[in-house]
Amino acid sequence: MSVQFSGWEVVDDGASFPGVELGPSQTPQNRGVYAMYHGTSVASARLIIANGFKPSTGGMLGPGVYVSRDTKKASNYPLFCNPSDRVVLNVRVRVGRVKRIDKDNHPMQLTWHSHGYDTAWVPPKCGMQSVPSGLEEDCVFDPKRVKVVGIAKAPNTNVEKDLCGWSCRQQHQLSHIHLGQ
Repeated sequence: MSVQFSGWEVVDDGASFPGVELGPSQTPQNRGVYAMYHGTSVASARLIIANGFKPSTGGMLGPGVYVSRDTKKASNYPLFCNPSDRVVLNVRVRVGRVKRIDKDNHPMQLTWHSHGYDTAWVPPKCGMQSVPSGLEEDCVFDPKRVKVVGIAKAPNTNVEKDLCGWSCRQQHQLSHIHLGQ
């Protein structure tokens, strides 16, 4: 039996879909690197651009960096934050081994990483009550797998320019470090 899938290989460990086999078009694309989005505050965006991601200590899927391939999902974060303080970062993610978490109280909802997975994936419209939006959500355990590549959405052009300036300065500094200059 084949399952509809959108982008990466999900390892069938029998916990969610016993007997499901991936079709030939369901292998990882672009060497397992995907364009995704991360919603955060302006201040946190500066810190992320300057120092890289730090994993959250908790959340619906446990500790890690929360991202989504859906900009609508990322645009709602951080929760309880004024929309004029929200930024959506455009990131590239090496998802690695992905665990599908598709039901409330999934047995590996908080422990997927200890079972050898790099990313937990909540598919869109899977019916989880803990995801009332029905939008995709992902948690990447190792923050080194997530890299900022741009600003997808900023509250205004001044903030966007400021963050792009931070990002460009960081890229410039990194290129000198990598080139030994």
